[in-house]
Amino acid sequence: MGWVVLRALLAVMSGGLVYLSYEPHGLWWAGIGGIGMLWLALSWPQGRAPGVGGGAGIAVLHSLALYILLLPWIGELVGTLPYVALAVWLSLYAVVLGWGATWLAGVRWGWAGFGLLYLAVELLRSSVPFGGFSWVRLAWGQINGPLAGLAAWGGPALVTAAAALVGTGLVALLVQRCPAALLAVCVPLAAGAVAGGMPKPADAASIRVAAIQGNVPRLGLDFNAQRRAVLANHVDVTKQAAAAKPELVIWPENSSDVNPFRDGEAMALISSAVQAVQVPVLVGTLTVDEVGERNTMQVFNPGARRASAGEFHHKKYLQPFGETMPMREFFRKFSDMVDLAGDFKPGNGPGVVTMAGHKVGVATCYEVAFDGAFRSSIRSGAQIMTTPTNNATFGFSDQTYQQLAMSRLRAIETDRAVVVAATSGVSALVHPDGSVSQSTGIFEPGYLVEELPLRQSVTPAVKFGAWIQGLLVALGIVLTLAAGQARR
Repeated sequence: MGWVVLRALLAVMSGGLVYLSYEPHGLWWAGIGGIGMLWLALSWPQGRAPGVGGGAGIAVLHSLALYILLLPWIGELVGTLPYVALAVWLSLYAVVLGWGATWLAGVRWGWAGFGLLYLAVELLRSSVPFGGFSWVRLAWGQINGPLAGLAAWGGPALVTAAAALVGTGLVALLVQRCPAALLAVCVPLAAGAVAGGMPKPADAASIRVAAIQGNVPRLGLDFNAQRRAVLANHVDVTKQAAAAKPELVIWPENSSDVNPFRDGEAMALISSAVQAVQVPVLVGTLTVDEVGERNTMQVFNPGARRASAGEFHHKKYLQPFGETMPMREFFRKFSDMVDLAGDFKPGNGPGVVTMAGHKVGVATCYEVAFDGAFRSSIRSGAQIMTTPTNNATFGFSDQTYQQLAMSRLRAIETDRAVVVAATSGVSALVHPDGSVSQSTGIFEPGYLVEELPLRQSVTPAVKFGAWIQGLLVALGIVLTLAAGQARR
């Protein structure tokens, strides 16, 4: 009984440690230590590791502690019960992790395979069902540490695998007294530091970009009036930013929640902002076409008398149970609240719009968590990236900081500057090395203007990231099965 209690405590504590690696805490070493502590709970003492059921329970406890701490912002939107239900659901994937870990614990080299098994389960959780939930990847918590530099070479998958390997390597080194584990600890950290510190050639071109944060009224307006007030706020701040002479302007997702192609007043307001600044403006709005409703980022260009519409990006990766409702008819049998979810249709474009003659890659809000979003933009010629987002619904929670960490890691992965424009914050200007040069507070109007680099390079992560992830996952599965066979 004593071992059961100790392992349970280690599991919960390990989940808490990993949570501290995510923003706004940003303690990257805590993510590594948390995975090490999880492996300790699953494998120590040698020869007395828990059985398959016990391993599954330990991994689920770890995950539940992590997600309960990490995801309260979801409760801001849908209430406590659905948020807890989501945390429980995500934790069930860890059953596979716990099962496999008990096999790996039975072989001396098991610690080296655990990180790859962890990555395999992470990929499963990030893929199914309904597109998965990749918000909780271990890599996002490494943005402030040396392992973030590996993102340019293998994307978030390589960062996750490296962080887990360093964590289990520490346990193998200190507890199992395995000399080879020293390499597992030192090599990834050194490689990440070297990759992140590699000199870059001088930028041949740059562009002056403005990110607009109009803010949202929080009280005292009905729904329709609030939407128009949000639009008016972004128009006003854009006119203020005109004095800073940007060459292109980025508005957030839902900055015009009134369709300007069907509402003359909304079009007139947007046109007044574009004409005032006299450069292309990327506006987050709602549109409708022959397919259905779209979450759209629309370019508006200045004209002789009024603005004209340019290229657009329809959001491709939609948020299930929010922007879309999977199996709507089935879930309606249990609750009519399913009809609160939208019925948006995904786009299929290149993830790029042309503004002032330059290619701007777009990943709208939730899309930034998906590998395919920015990678497809780079393949389509994007020279600079943007993550327009609407975080107002989540109040003063950690959600906006967690999302900014993803944009920062994507900047490193793609070797591009990323412009984060949020309706209510945090907006930020992110450089290709993942550093933030300017940012706003939450629930305050403002704008950020800066000269940012335009780049043409294509990183190994963009070229081969999917293959690298697939190989790492396949290796993790093979090692786990081999450990299971060895135990027999």
